[in-house]
Amino acid sequence: MKIKFGLLPRIIVAIALGVLIGSFAPENLVRVFATFTAIFGNFLNFVVPLIILGFIAPGIAKLGKGSGRLLGVSTMVAYGSTVLAGVFAFAAAMIILPGFMEGRTLANLDDPEHALAKTFIELEMAPLFGVMSALILAFLLGIGMAATGSKVMASFFDEFQAIIEKTISVVIIPLLPFYIFGIFANMAYGGAVMEILSLFGVVFVLIIVLHWLMLLLQYSAAGSLMKRNPFQMIKTMLPAYFTALGTQSSAATIPVTLRQARKTGADERITDFSIPLFATIHLSGSTITLVSCSIGVLLLTGQTPDFGSFFPFILMLGVTMIAAPGVPGGAVVAAIGLLTSMLDFDPTMVALMIALYMAQDSFGTAANVTGDGALANIVDRFTNGRKV
Repeated sequence: MKIKFGLLPRIIVAIALGVLIGSFAPENLVRVFATFTAIFGNFLNFVVPLIILGFIAPGIAKLGKGSGRLLGVSTMVAYGSTVLAGVFAFAAAMIILPGFMEGRTLANLDDPEHALAKTFIELEMAPLFGVMSALILAFLLGIGMAATGSKVMASFFDEFQAIIEKTISVVIIPLLPFYIFGIFANMAYGGAVMEILSLFGVVFVLIIVLHWLMLLLQYSAAGSLMKRNPFQMIKTMLPAYFTALGTQSSAATIPVTLRQARKTGADERITDFSIPLFATIHLSGSTITLVSCSIGVLLLTGQTPDFGSFFPFILMLGVTMIAAPGVPGGAVVAAIGLLTSMLDFDPTMVALMIALYMAQDSFGTAANVTGDGALANIVDRFTNGRKV
């Protein structure tokens, strides 16, 4: 029987090997790794605007085909849940993480004696357009396709989306472990790896706790509106949670999520419409992960995030999550553009972000789909006008 070596184990092996080899490898060998990570990082920057255009434009076009009121309520509930999750994660991370990160920064990398290895070559790959241009163009085209019912444009973007998704699943995701290996090898060479590894455990535990607190909040709201026991509703949705843990895909878990959401008592018409939609646009668990990890990385680099600058990032993250394709790690790939344009992440910070995110990607997906059951009940309450 063939044993599948998943993405998470490969990420863990890449980190371990990077730390080990980078600790004693000669400079020229580390420079080889650094050259690969630099080229791959530039390729990521090139692809990100295409990901946003390729997924958001057809996503919005397809949303326009749904029932008007039901679509509007579902979208607002999903976006509100995602933004609330981001604000919740920011508050919790800023309360908890600074205490753990005190005195642990990567400032020593600025010391020439501990400098990171330089690349052999620099290969520029300028994006065709910026992240904000991609978002505006995606909205313009998506709304336009929905309004005009354009079949030719819709067909083009469906095929374009398939090409970009294939690029992610066949090129980007398989090469991510090598990218992370190179970053950690360079970090180990520069003498800062222990500070990084100390961040992983703390952030991981924090994220899992926040996921479950968010689920309790979502089901408390749903249970209150529908006069049902929120803990019983969560228990009903557990098969979807554990299925998502194994598949790491909201889309692959839709059949189980749909079945369990019906069992919570939500109207079948509502669940049949909203659950597949939420699998695309509701990523509260992934947002908690992205916000918590980004704060951890910023603290690690000696920066102190403030809510005024972070809230716009959370608002845009809720929109950009529509561009998260149904492959493991898709959310963090879609968010790279915002990390670089709004939070000024450099390639090293992006790589750390990817490693942190990938370490718990399946848990974020599980929180996403489990929360979909609560949101389906909330939508049911507001669209059916059921008396409670």
